[in-house]
Amino acid sequence: MAGGASALSWQIWRGVVDFIAPPRCLVCRVQTGDGSCLCANCWPGLRHIDAPVCNAMGTPFAYDQGEAAVSAAALASPPPWDRARAAVAYDDASRPLVHALKYHDNQEAGLLMGRMMARAGRELLTSADIIVPVPLHRVKLWRRRFNQSSFLAMQLAELTGKMCRTDMLARVKATRPQVGLDTQERLRNVRGAFRVPPSQQDEIVGKRIVMVDDVLTTGATAGACAMSLKAAGAAQVDVLTFALVLEPKRLHI
Repeated sequence: MAGGASALSWQIWRGVVDFIAPPRCLVCRVQTGDGSCLCANCWPGLRHIDAPVCNAMGTPFAYDQGEAAVSAAALASPPPWDRARAAVAYDDASRPLVHALKYHDNQEAGLLMGRMMARAGRELLTSADIIVPVPLHRVKLWRRRFNQSSFLAMQLAELTGKMCRTDMLARVKATRPQVGLDTQERLRNVRGAFRVPPSQQDEIVGKRIVMVDDVLTTGATAGACAMSLKAAGAAQVDVLTFALVLEPKRLHI
């Protein structure tokens, strides 16, 4: 009875909220039935990344090249992580969702992104022991009060039942924003920026970790994080993002 009353209260509250502020498409703002979705016009604009993909980078293949196939680019410059997957390509259609969560703390956007990431990264998440978000430096976190990567990681943990740990990787150097930097500048910017706290090292040894971020561009940040986790003894580090830049100036790092 109590559960039924609680559900009824939720439905009434949700109905009042939707009446006052009807749910709208996260991109074009047309009225929809759910505030954490896109309308029928905006959804087809997303470029979903489905198999077959490069096992190392998650970039799409034109045809199936076999299980665990790796692209020529990944063979020429192997990334520091093991596998990467993304839900969509980063372009004009997906950018508004990324910006809504990252710069405007729009958690409805994060709910949609998390669901899409869970689908795209199901293989990685199934074998994972721990989900770890890319951390913000404490000063930036204090200023912004919000880490979009942590929000996505916690959504994935809720959807999959996996453990999310936000304390296993620390950003010990305040870095410049990566936006606008070329590959070498990005590498210099994040060099030595991440560290596994000594108190967490024993819990990382031998673990399979899925590292979560919103966008994978050249991979400089993800690579620095992966190297720190592997140096601390992680058995495997995979990368799961919402969006992937398909043609960065240079792949991986």
